Amino acid sequence: MASPRTITIVALSFALGLFFVFMGTIKLTPRLSKDAYSEMKRAYKSYAKALPGLKKIGISSVLLRKIIGSLEVGCGVVLTLVPGRPKDVANFLLLLVMLAVLFFHQLVGDPLKRYAHALVFGILLTCRLLIARQTDERPERDDSREEQHINDQEKNKVKQS
Repeated sequence: MASPRTITIVALSFALGLFFVFMGTIKLTPRLSKDAYSEMKRAYKSYAKALPGLKKIGISSVLLRKIIGSLEVGCGVVLTLVPGRPKDVANFLLLLVMLAVLFFHQLVGDPLKRYAHALVFGILLTCRLLIARQTDERPERDDSREEQHINDQEKNKVKQS
């Protein structure tokens, strides 16, 4: 039977992965929602205006949106489908993206309701990463203690005879 830790990691990985695939797709294409895509375009234009250093190094608002959207889709697919250590790497990358998004929202002065989702999903990513990185510390089982006690009793019987 799977441990509660394993079930939690699998559930968080799957749910977070699907969320980021969805959000990344919205940033990349208007096929899912034209309104959301238009809102993303507008938001990333304001982020690029607030960070003139991006323009100096050749990163436009379109490129910034596509980079972040592609990272979200790619890491979301890894979280959803790929087993093992790559999930932790994808989790860490998405956590960095969420920190960047929170920085962008603060930079342009957005109200909390505009970036609350980034805050919540950043916390969920942090929780998933912490749970995944915990070691499996299991206390000794009572069965093994009982077996040891029985073995000790048998040794004492042999010594007495």
